[in-house]
Amino acid sequence: MTRLIAALVAAVLLLVGCSTDDAGGTKGGSTGFVGGDGTFTIVPADQRVEAPTLAGTTLAGEELSTADFVGKPLIINVWGSWCAPCRAEAPHLVEAAEEFGSTVGFLGINTRDTVAAAQAFERSFEITWDSLFDPDGVLLLEFAQLPPKAIPSTVVLDEEGRVAARVLGEVTTSMLRGILEDVNAS
Repeated sequence: MTRLIAALVAAVLLLVGCSTDDAGGTKGGSTGFVGGDGTFTIVPADQRVEAPTLAGTTLAGEELSTADFVGKPLIINVWGSWCAPCRAEAPHLVEAAEEFGSTVGFLGINTRDTVAAAQAFERSFEITWDSLFDPDGVLLLEFAQLPPKAIPSTVVLDEEGRVAARVLGEVTTSMLRGILEDVNAS
């Protein structure tokens, strides 16, 4: 009986943390994060700025840098296992990674999480790309193009490592396909 009550309390707390506020936005609960509305921005080629080089340790314990991906477009997705919109978009990211194959790089930035929870998320959704572990949000602060509280967020870098697009909120496969077409066309 005690386990049932504990499970119900946990479920209620999870729902409260992901509920909607009076203005229609997503509350961040104790995480302090808010969900984006899915708006995206494409940066014209002549206005793109070089993205910061992010480097750190992956969830698998290996060192990785965004510099390792220069030469092809890179999709960087910021996520947390505690984030309901991140769970909703994960199948779309997996589908896009399968569709684009080796022509596009994928990199996650896992934030405000534990390694165990993040690894369970990756196993559950069959994520095949690496994610940098950023429990304190330090890497996010290096990316001026991303509001540090908007989770999930996605940035697309062009082949030269410049910021070419940004999405605040969930992405879909078709959205990523369209963004990459626009990025590659300019």
